[in-house]
Amino acid sequence: QLQLAESGGGLVQPGGSLRLSCAASGATLDFHAIGWFRQAPGKEHEGVSCISWSGESTDYADSVKGRFTISRDNRKNTVYLQMNNLKPEDTAVYYCQTDTVCSLVPFYDSWGQGTQVTVSS
Repeated sequence: QLQLAESGGGLVQPGGSLRLSCAASGATLDFHAIGWFRQAPGKEHEGVSCISWSGESTDYADSVKGRFTISRDNRKNTVYLQMNNLKPEDTAVYYCQTDTVCSLVPFYDSWGQGTQVTVSS
């Protein structure tokens, strides 16, 4: 059974960068689209970015366009989220999810442990 594990979060100053990883185990990520989502304290989950199984199609929330870049390495069974020029409002727990298509809709019933990103001076 496919399982995902998020990593790479941490504390960073405004303007800084982080690269999150979503590593798969138990099965290959081939033919799975992957989405990154986040949940800030007191808020609902929101879609951040997604990538199709081939990597040819991506999508981003307006709030992160031009700052975040999603990519995947199917040989390493991993999807990445490069986050640059981070802002305090990016502070949240970040999660990845599989899907059949690239989607930013956070309709999932369960969420993994995620990785905490804190942007603060």
